[in-house]
Amino acid sequence: MPTTSDFERMLRGAALRVTRPRLAVLSAVHDHPHADTDSIIGVVREDLGDVSHQAVYDVLRALTLAGLLRRIQPLGSVARYESRVGDNHHHVVCRSCGAIADVDCAVGTTPCLTASDDHGFRIDEAEVIYWGLCPGCSTATSS
Repeated sequence: MPTTSDFERMLRGAALRVTRPRLAVLSAVHDHPHADTDSIIGVVREDLGDVSHQAVYDVLRALTLAGLLRRIQPLGSVARYESRVGDNHHHVVCRSCGAIADVDCAVGTTPCLTASDDHGFRIDEAEVIYWGLCPGCSTATSS
């Protein structure tokens, strides 16, 4: 579990100033993977008190552009953020409740980055989303 010092090093390593909102957002996303913006705002406000929506949106954008966070947006969902970056993992999404979980590549480290025809693109990321019912919704549906 990363500490405040770890988050400070991450920010400095990305050439970003260390600020309380940035530290709070990094911590919130790390503690609540796949959280939406409103949830992150709630957690940050518990830590810092009054902070504007725009401030959190700006921090999320800066941290995503710096590669410290990853933004995902499954079809029909609001944007969500995660701190697991630097690998090419995928996600499984529940069609009923919207729960999201990480899924590692099934073969090797990044086989999905080898497209059958890249059309001249330099591919650096692939999004694979598996859809289904989570265990809780699956049990509720079958009973």
